[in-house]
Amino acid sequence: MTTAALIVAAGRGHRAGSEVPKQYATVGGTPILRQSLQTFATLDLIDHLQVVIHPDDSELYRTSVGTGWDKLRDPVAGGATRQASVLAGLEALADIGTARVLIHDAARPYVSPAIIRNVVAALRSTHGAIAAVPLADTLKRANADRTIAGTLERSGLWRAQTPQGFHFDQILAAHRKAAAAGKHDFTDDSALAEWAGLTVTLVEDDARNSKITTATDLAEAARRLNVEPAFEPRTGSGFDVHRFAAGTSVWLCGVEIPHDHSLEGHSDADVGLHALTDALLGTIGDGDIGAHFPPSDPKWRGAPSKLFLADAARRVQARGGRIVNVDVTLLCEAPRIGPHRPQMQAVVAEVLGISADRVGIKATTTEGLGFTGRREGIAALASATVLLPATA
Repeated sequence: MTTAALIVAAGRGHRAGSEVPKQYATVGGTPILRQSLQTFATLDLIDHLQVVIHPDDSELYRTSVGTGWDKLRDPVAGGATRQASVLAGLEALADIGTARVLIHDAARPYVSPAIIRNVVAALRSTHGAIAAVPLADTLKRANADRTIAGTLERSGLWRAQTPQGFHFDQILAAHRKAAAAGKHDFTDDSALAEWAGLTVTLVEDDARNSKITTATDLAEAARRLNVEPAFEPRTGSGFDVHRFAAGTSVWLCGVEIPHDHSLEGHSDADVGLHALTDALLGTIGDGDIGAHFPPSDPKWRGAPSKLFLADAARRVQARGGRIVNVDVTLLCEAPRIGPHRPQMQAVVAEVLGISADRVGIKATTTEGLGFTGRREGIAALASATVLLPATA
């Protein structure tokens, strides 16, 4: 089933104290919107990314998001309200066969892969599912002068967060129905879904997936990034070799390059991505590529090696890790790598959810020596550095 993530970034909020709308403010040098996109982009259950922006923010969007996203569609302009912006985003996805959609606030950059998966899983048995947190604080109802008018029973009360997931046709129909009825006051998509008669399930999230709204929120986000938790660097290395076979092209670092041979292997034999996958797995001590994708399994015959690299990145992320940079060296007499380097960097950066300047791609010959010098195959060396939460 095709799943799209709809990221709502059309707001004009400046309460966070930044000179630009909060979704374009940076935390740790990375725009909040880009951080939100990266989490969804690295998950294989997400097929499309659609962002809704303010009509005046095209340049801000372009500079904040950058390039190298193969799942990211062109942004669409939002409306006067969040509800109108979501409808614009849904309409943009209506012609590509989307089965499920996750609607997410751009200003929630710390959404976890786990809650995304859990919301999608809940859709197997319900019309809609939303990330939510059970209330722990006592709630007070206030008079106009801020004296307490009463205490509310908090049992059964939850704070709605995002992502909020729905079967696409149902939530699109609900939004269209609300617009036609002149109902424009829904504060989130689950409220609109309830109004339309859809059953919505709560999926427990945690408070870390909070929305950045004020300057205090922005400062807290920076503090969390820099102080909590303490991180330690881990470095992994990888090495791989594939022999040449009859063919007309080779796959190297996610790019197909015309050549007078192909590389022999069970998958697409992308020697660069195989080495890099092992390097990432090495940072968390999680075996090697063959342990997770055995060549004896026909499921992986001809598979694109980007799948293997994305899986390794998810494993790092599941440990709370952040990929700092990666580096690949290809050892071959031919083909020439230089003309394809920028595309390779963009592909690897997109798969890993990092910027292209954190991806090194190099090539060298062996001066005619050894099996690479005899043009019998290609070898690759790779390294990866990640930050993992420090352990005692």
